[in-house]
Amino acid sequence: MNLLEAEEGKEYIIKDIFTDDEEMEAFLFSLGCYSGEPITVVSRVRGGCVVSIKDGRYNIDTDLAKAISI
Repeated sequence: MNLLEAEEGKEYIIKDIFTDDEEMEAFLFSLGCYSGEPITVVSRVRGGCVVSIKDGRYNIDTDLAKAISI
């Protein structure tokens, strides 16, 4: 299941990042988004969703959300 299929307000654990784009993977890692890390979808917005990772909230687009397996 990827992040687009997640329920709002429920905490999930990131299983893996599925992308061939090294820049995207490095960007997600810089946000603290990597395997074993908890993540919560705070809300859905047009073109993506707002997520909470560690102590930060980030607006991520659909492509990033599809790459995050939970």
